[in-house]
Amino acid sequence: MAESNDGPDEATDSGPATTPYAPPAAAEPAPPAPAGSAGPGAAVGGDAPAPSAEVVAIQTGYTFDEPAIDLGVLMEDDTPVPQARVRIPLSMLNRHGLVAGATGTGKTKTLQVLAEAISRAGVPVFAADVKGDLSGIAAPGEANEKLAARTKKIGQDWQPQGCPVEFYSLGTGDVGVPLRATITSFGPILLSKVLGLNKTQESSLGLVFHYADTAGLPLLDLADLREVLSYLTSDEGKEELKGIGGLSSTTVGVILRSLITFADQGAEDFFGEPEYDTADLMRVTADGRGVVSLLELPNLANQPALFSTFLMWLLADLFTDLPEVGDVDKPKLVFFFDEAHLLFNGASPAFLQAITQTVRLIRSKGVGIFFVTQTPKDVPDDVLAQLGSRVQHQLRAHTPNDAKALKQTVATFPKSHYDLAEVLQSLGIGEAIVTVMDPDGAPTPVAWTRMLAPQSLMAAIPAESLRPGIAQSAMMTKYGQEVDRESAYEMLTRKVEAGAQAAEQERMAQESARQQAEYAKQAAAAATQAERDRIAAEKLAAKERADAERRAVKERAEADRRAAAEARESARNRKQAGDMVGKVLRSSVAKEIVRSILGNARRR
Repeated sequence: MAESNDGPDEATDSGPATTPYAPPAAAEPAPPAPAGSAGPGAAVGGDAPAPSAEVVAIQTGYTFDEPAIDLGVLMEDDTPVPQARVRIPLSMLNRHGLVAGATGTGKTKTLQVLAEAISRAGVPVFAADVKGDLSGIAAPGEANEKLAARTKKIGQDWQPQGCPVEFYSLGTGDVGVPLRATITSFGPILLSKVLGLNKTQESSLGLVFHYADTAGLPLLDLADLREVLSYLTSDEGKEELKGIGGLSSTTVGVILRSLITFADQGAEDFFGEPEYDTADLMRVTADGRGVVSLLELPNLANQPALFSTFLMWLLADLFTDLPEVGDVDKPKLVFFFDEAHLLFNGASPAFLQAITQTVRLIRSKGVGIFFVTQTPKDVPDDVLAQLGSRVQHQLRAHTPNDAKALKQTVATFPKSHYDLAEVLQSLGIGEAIVTVMDPDGAPTPVAWTRMLAPQSLMAAIPAESLRPGIAQSAMMTKYGQEVDRESAYEMLTRKVEAGAQAAEQERMAQESARQQAEYAKQAAAAATQAERDRIAAEKLAAKERADAERRAVKERAEADRRAAAEARESARNRKQAGDMVGKVLRSSVAKEIVRSILGNARRR
């Protein structure tokens, strides 16, 4: 829901919007509105006393001989001057602008008024809906007494009218057609800036993109980029980079860690296919109204890097695709960036440089950019210097910092008869100090302005009322279904798996060969051992036979020796016995015995 105090002081719708949303049907643009025409909702003149010299000067300064859109009416002495309309030429919208003011002073409603008028003039609009309170622009406003009283005072011919709106979200957002881009279209230079890489790391990332391009590896999402980085630091990938240089594993580690942080901020949802064609931002309906492309960003505070990433890509893509047109009667597209301080807070120097360069150069492409924020100091000086139109709502000076910001804001306006330091603090809700560029490129007089009331709904349309229309949108048909075609991740995964499978097969073959060799070695060793055992056994057997033969010979020799000894002993015994007998016979006894024997014999 919109804040109840963030719009015209008497023009707030009551209750939530319930009007169903229907998507726009695009067609070729209708002829431009005639010079001086601002379409429905413009302030109309009425009877009034003779204006002062200051009113005449301001009224003259905002009278143009070419198409313009009404912002509001001049205030004098705290009273609206309906015949003194404050306007901005269509041809000056591409000189960019700033809508600033404290919270609750009407900035968002001013954005709504501008977007409505620009759309009615046949110019497409892109706006970031940070707080979720811009969705009401798709539905007609709801009349009430306060709104009628306000519009009567300023002479506004208020007619309830919604704008043709296309709702978008980043990646897979809850409400809106998903916006996506591919890593390849983002490119290494822009991605390096987003990741905050140094020159060496940016050069290495460029080498990765070059390799992927020459190898036919589509880089569609972060998974593709991570896979290529990991592959190129593998043993197989290093070989493929030898001819064009190499990648330091330290550098790749830094890039991979940066990608993890980037992914944690929602980048995974943004990168992919189908990629958004920025030409679809420049659609015009059959009745000649420009389509308002509304990017729903309810979580921008938690995902500033994601939005800045998308913004850098979108502006770079538009700058590349759009031709130079120079000065044109009306712009091709106008951007509004609400809560711009969230965009610039903590932004990297690379991002600020890219934004500054884009704001400076994209004017010649027919694109205008308006920043909506709390104080001008929220916008970097180099960007602020490029903004030709200023709508400054109330500023407060409750603190020393507020007082300093007020003083700095006053210094940025042309000289005027106002005491801007006082006026800026006394502005009512829905009032602003305005100065724009006239068709000659000169600043218009500073004008205290009561802004017109939006003709569309000044409240958020509930998401459940938006979804049916979004689902029927031609853009949802074109971009709603995510496409996950084969890309670097799948191709390298398959290649790595094939390589791993081949390596495993080779390993298994080598293991089998090793085992076979080991088996053969063991078999040979076993055969050798068996041969050795056989020879040893034969040697042992031969030895045992030889030993047995030697023992047998020895035993035979011993037996022969013993037999010979016994024979010698027996012979010796026999000899001894014979010798003994001889001795006896030769002895006297023997002789006596012999004679006795022999004598007896003679007697017989």
